[in-house]
Amino acid sequence: MLARRLRRRGFSVHLFSYPSVRADLRANAERLAHFLAALDADTVHLVGHSLGGILIRAVFHYSPPRQPGRLVTLGAPHGGSRVAQQLNRHAFWRRAMGKGVAQLLAGEPQRWRSPTREIGAICGTRSLGMGRLLYRGLPRPNDGLLTVKESAFPAAQEHLALPLSHTGMLFSRTLARQVRRFWKRDNSRVESGDSRALGWGMIEGSVTLGAPLGG
Repeated sequence: MLARRLRRRGFSVHLFSYPSVRADLRANAERLAHFLAALDADTVHLVGHSLGGILIRAVFHYSPPRQPGRLVTLGAPHGGSRVAQQLNRHAFWRRAMGKGVAQLLAGEPQRWRSPTREIGAICGTRSLGMGRLLYRGLPRPNDGLLTVKESAFPAAQEHLALPLSHTGMLFSRTLARQVRRFWKRDNSRVESGDSRALGWGMIEGSVTLGAPLGG
């Protein structure tokens, strides 16, 4: 749904899927790097949901793409995940979550350098989802899986909190509009401090790639 809405807003969208359970973050980052290198586009913006946001950071750590562009993460566990830590105590869930989440819980992304790109991080505040059932003490505000503190990224230039659940982000018209605004925003307005006009401001598993049509 997000890809469809971004196409309607003038982007050529390419979806990247990856085996998060059986492959680790570095292996998937190399797959993503090859995927990006094959795109015939001068500018490539990226948006990643959940672990996909961590994968975007991984590709910039291991194999930075050549094309310029902006990055947006949606409910990505930059600060880890209390729910995943809880599940990790059980062998079944450790296997189900896979290698990528195991690296996340081991703190691997914390050792990476930040991407040298403009980054926007969107956090959800609608506490609805399985995370609340699996971890009843999940602090608010949260998106039903991650707290706002967990999904915020200190290196991001802009943060935005929306009243959406973790899964609901992928179906939101408002979120799609905000991603488009960040990708196409006027740098001069942001540099002058006029980020409120764009809806962005400072607060405390798929990857979508967008190339401007004709760009």
